[in-house]
Amino acid sequence: MDEKVDKSITGYSIYHIEAKRRKKINPLVEIYPKLPNEKYDIIYADPPWDYGGKMQYDKSSIKTENVGFKKNVFISAAEFQYPTLKLKELKELDVSSITADNCILFMWTTGPQMANSIELGIKWGFEYKTIAFVWDKQVHNPGRYTLSQTEFVLAFKKGRFPTPRGARNIRQMVSVHRGKHSEKPEIVIDGITKMFPQQKKIELFARNNYVGWDNWGLEIPDKKVQILSQKDLADNNIETQLQFH
Repeated sequence: MDEKVDKSITGYSIYHIEAKRRKKINPLVEIYPKLPNEKYDIIYADPPWDYGGKMQYDKSSIKTENVGFKKNVFISAAEFQYPTLKLKELKELDVSSITADNCILFMWTTGPQMANSIELGIKWGFEYKTIAFVWDKQVHNPGRYTLSQTEFVLAFKKGRFPTPRGARNIRQMVSVHRGKHSEKPEIVIDGITKMFPQQKKIELFARNNYVGWDNWGLEIPDKKVQILSQKDLADNNIETQLQFH
């Protein structure tokens, strides 16, 4: 005899309870900490995009695939890792107050946030120019259309191109195995540093503290660390692995 299944239980009902427990809350009274009283030529940002707390597309949430939800429902969301922000909240950040007359903004985004990213860059006072980096994470996430395996860094410009210009041979495509959730490959900020070695630079929503960069965010470690290009690459053969010249 078949075991009876409670039809009132859905993947979402299971997910929603666990999602509320795991969601990270901003500890500040205000949305943002105070921005520095400085002007920057280069801004590097990884906004904490909000995905509406939606489940990633996965068969564990489908009744017919996970009968009676005997297996755990797939639980994964950006807001479990850090406080996320909606587009209207990101627009409130006064990035224009820290931009020099001639400034480049490099902004991380994903496919679902592409249109929002361009809208945000324009709101912050920039003109969208191109996709500066494509990151092949070598590992895919579930996706409703195709399997998600890439993230992007968009380039925006305000005024003229900052000079003097450094390296001109930085590759757009970087293939680095995905690490911890939301952790970005250091090869990208290293490439930006090589392109603009003399400019005043800041990382927004930073989770690292690199030598040569100012930073701003909720999770910045106290200790400064050297960026990739200032390390001995030969020790771990990174240069060959990343095909970086």
